[in-house]
Amino acid sequence: MAEKAKGKMDQAKGKAKEAIGKVSGSDRMKAEGKMDQVKGKAEEAAGKADQTLRGVGDSLRGRRHGT
Repeated sequence: MAEKAKGKMDQAKGKAKEAIGKVSGSDRMKAEGKMDQVKGKAEEAAGKADQTLRGVGDSLRGRRHGT
Protein backbone atom coordinates (compact mmCIF):
# COMPACT_ATOMS: atom_id res chain seq x y z
CA MET A 1 0.00 0.00 0.00
CA ALA A 2 2.85 2.37 0.77
CA GLU A 3 4.23 2.00 -2.76
CA LYS A 4 0.92 3.08 -4.26
CA ALA A 5 0.77 6.16 -2.04
CA LYS A 6 4.38 7.07 -2.77
CA GLY A 7 3.69 6.61 -6.46
CA LYS A 8 0.75 9.01 -6.33
CA MET A 9 2.88 11.57 -4.46
CA ASP A 10 5.71 11.31 -7.00
CA GLN A 11 3.25 11.77 -9.85
CA ALA A 12 1.82 14.90 -8.23
CA LYS A 13 5.32 16.24 -7.55
CA GLY A 14 6.26 15.54 -11.16
CA LYS A 15 3.23 17.37 -12.52
CA ALA A 16 4.08 20.38 -10.37
CA LYS A 17 7.71 20.38 -11.51
CA GLU A 18 6.69 20.06 -15.13
CA ALA A 19 4.27 23.00 -14.79
CA ILE A 20 6.93 25.13 -13.11
CA GLY A 21 9.35 24.20 -15.88
CA LYS A 22 6.86 25.26 -18.54
CA VAL A 23 6.16 28.60 -16.85
CA SER A 24 9.82 29.36 -16.15
CA GLY A 25 11.09 28.03 -19.47
CA SER A 26 13.32 25.47 -17.75
CA ASP A 27 13.72 22.37 -19.90
CA ARG A 28 15.58 20.68 -17.06
CA MET A 29 12.68 21.21 -14.62
CA LYS A 30 10.19 19.92 -17.21
CA ALA A 31 12.32 16.81 -17.76
CA GLU A 32 12.66 16.19 -14.02
CA GLY A 33 8.90 16.50 -13.69
CA LYS A 34 8.29 13.97 -16.43
CA MET A 35 10.81 11.59 -14.85
CA ASP A 36 9.09 11.90 -11.46
CA GLN A 37 5.76 11.11 -13.09
CA VAL A 38 7.14 7.98 -14.76
CA LYS A 39 8.76 6.90 -11.50
CA GLY A 40 5.48 7.46 -9.68
CA LYS A 41 3.51 5.41 -12.19
CA ALA A 42 6.00 2.56 -11.84
CA GLU A 43 5.79 2.67 -8.04
CA GLU A 44 2.00 2.69 -8.18
CA ALA A 45 2.00 -0.30 -10.55
CA ALA A 46 4.39 -2.17 -8.27
CA GLY A 47 2.10 -1.50 -5.33
CA LYS A 48 -0.92 -2.79 -7.24
CA ALA A 49 0.99 -5.92 -8.30
CA ASP A 50 2.07 -6.52 -4.71
CA GLN A 51 -1.53 -6.30 -3.51
CA THR A 52 -2.68 -8.70 -6.22
CA LEU A 53 0.03 -11.23 -5.41
CA ARG A 54 -0.75 -11.04 -1.70
CA GLY A 55 -4.41 -11.68 -2.47
CA VAL A 56 -3.56 -14.69 -4.62
CA GLY A 57 -1.27 -16.03 -1.90
CA ASP A 58 -3.96 -15.60 0.73
CA SER A 59 -6.47 -17.35 -1.52
CA LEU A 60 -4.12 -20.28 -2.14
CA ARG A 61 -3.37 -20.64 1.57
CA GLY A 62 -7.09 -20.73 2.27
CA ARG A 63 -7.64 -23.51 -0.25
CA ARG A 64 -4.73 -25.53 1.10
CA HIS A 65 -6.14 -25.35 4.63
CA GLY A 66 -9.66 -26.16 3.46
CA THR A 67 -11.24 -22.82 4.33
